[in-house]
Amino acid sequence: MRKIDKLVIKNFLGPFVLTTLVVVFIFLLRFLMLYFDDFVGKDLDLQTFGKLFAYFSLITVPISLPLSTLLASLMSFGNLGEHTELTAIKSAGIPLGRVILPTLIFTIFISIFSFWFNNNVTPWANLKGYSLLWDIRTTKVALNIQEGIFYREIPGYSIKVKKKYPDNESLKDVLVYDHSMRNGNKNVTIADSGRMYTMYNDNYLVFELFNGQNYTETKTNQTLNDTQFYRNKFKKNRFVFSLESFNMKKTSENQFKYHEYMKNIDELKNQIDSTKIQIDAQAQSQVASLKSMHTYQFKNLPKNYKVDSLTGDSTLIVIEKGPWVYDKLATLDESNRYSEIWAISQSSAHSFQSQLENSHAILGSKRRTMYSADIERWHKYTYAVACLAMFIIGASLGSIIKKGGFGMPVLIAISFFILYYVMMQLADKNAKEGLIPVVIAVWIPDVILMGIGAIFISKATKDARIFELDVYVQFWEKLKKKVKRNKTETLVIE
Repeated sequence: MRKIDKLVIKNFLGPFVLTTLVVVFIFLLRFLMLYFDDFVGKDLDLQTFGKLFAYFSLITVPISLPLSTLLASLMSFGNLGEHTELTAIKSAGIPLGRVILPTLIFTIFISIFSFWFNNNVTPWANLKGYSLLWDIRTTKVALNIQEGIFYREIPGYSIKVKKKYPDNESLKDVLVYDHSMRNGNKNVTIADSGRMYTMYNDNYLVFELFNGQNYTETKTNQTLNDTQFYRNKFKKNRFVFSLESFNMKKTSENQFKYHEYMKNIDELKNQIDSTKIQIDAQAQSQVASLKSMHTYQFKNLPKNYKVDSLTGDSTLIVIEKGPWVYDKLATLDESNRYSEIWAISQSSAHSFQSQLENSHAILGSKRRTMYSADIERWHKYTYAVACLAMFIIGASLGSIIKKGGFGMPVLIAISFFILYYVMMQLADKNAKEGLIPVVIAVWIPDVILMGIGAIFISKATKDARIFELDVYVQFWEKLKKKVKRNKTETLVIE
């Protein structure tokens, strides 16, 4: 490896690692802001948060690599151009393609790693991350009894506290409704004061109530409306509530394995094939059911039945007599025949329309599922190729603009990444609806980026000054002079 190759790779490797970490962190912040409300008040430990952030950091790696590759190539080649190192290399007779070659090979390895990661690590991280996220979202908010508000998170009880002292234990004027028997407000406890604390590793909540009364109303006869009323005074009473419902429960990961995000390429292929078989079977079943809805029978025509393409006449065929509509209506009076025909036709039309709509909805849902799985399968390839496309754009633009750092490169990188993301979302949406073939839709963003990269790399090899203002000022001045000259020549001719 030559010293120039070492210089270029070293200049690219540092920004690539840094930008990858920054981009992953930015995507992780986006995830945190999206689900922030589901984390508040859940009393989760640091280990749970650490696992969740680790899983979602891995999930963001495939989409982060194209952006970090673009940023790193822009910064590295921009720095080489800004410090005139790229100019010195070119003056030594080394073309730009030879300078880019070592980092291009390194980017190819990044693309291979992206494909492997997206096919093996990402499905596992999706399964672990989203199952843990579901457990967190379904976990109840931590115990938080507020003053003057009924607290109903404890199953079977409704508790109200008039005053809660700063120690979070001492209470004043406590009211407890026991709804565990589901018979209404027939068991009520009122206390002048109390104390609240947990025991057995916060698995149970204890209410010690002082100087209160308990009111209970019970039914004495199941058939009559007779009831008995009891009132008990106490100096000290104790309620113990289980807090099991507040603990985070582990959901089986098998409930999430059906989604395409949790599968690799082989599993997605099997899902697509099985869905195709289901669609064909469903379509045949729907056709058979639609045929059975007609008042008359469908007759299978002979194989030798042909229609003259010129006259439209067909060979006379004798079809066996079946339960035709006319056979049924021939026995009716002429006055009732037409009304009966209209009623039968209208009913059949409505039933036929309803069955077609249901069939269309069922088959459409299965097709969208199949298209989504196919899109996810192809994205494992397109994300890898996007790294190459972004590198070509970044390397060529960096050598043209000759600006390093986080200024101009960040602005350009974000612009191209937004373009790529918007194209990908639009293409995926149309592919899921069946408007565009999946193979074409998923490769549209990469093909467009490759075309843009090819244009920029041709400009960079020619040292084009496409980002310098004076070039466009000179072009505008020449254009004005040419227009003025044409006007003068026209006046002279006239």
